Amino acid sequence: MEPKVNWARVEFQSSALNLGFARVAAASWAAGLGFTLEELDDIKLAVSEAVSNCIVHAYPQCPGRVLMLLSASDHALTVSVQDEGIGIEDVTAARRPGVSGSSQRMGMGFTLMEALSKSMEVTSMPGHGTTVVMSFTPGEG
Repeated sequence: MEPKVNWARVEFQSSALNLGFARVAAASWAAGLGFTLEELDDIKLAVSEAVSNCIVHAYPQCPGRVLMLLSASDHALTVSVQDEGIGIEDVTAARRPGVSGSSQRMGMGFTLMEALSKSMEVTSMPGHGTTVVMSFTPGEG
């Protein structure tokens, strides 16, 4: 029997005003999937880090589009956060703790996302944007 898959698509402007919305939208959507309250908090924090990267780094001149895709099967939640911003020149370097494109940031976003999720992938193309895909499994957070 094929696993049941449910999905949602949420699109919003890369504005700090929408950060709380993205966190709550992801957690609300995931709430019925068997995650504990602590795991839902981890999902919110990971989503917050991914969306914050879009707000702070992807569109330095003016706000742009952020697309959050959520999908769930019987055993996992996948959250994808995509932008069409400036992209990342060196993803490997950007994933190292303490590396940031802004002197006012700690450079721990990718490290936190990776620690809070079961898996995390980052793809980016300079001038075309970045996609972060995280998976979460209830009971394994």
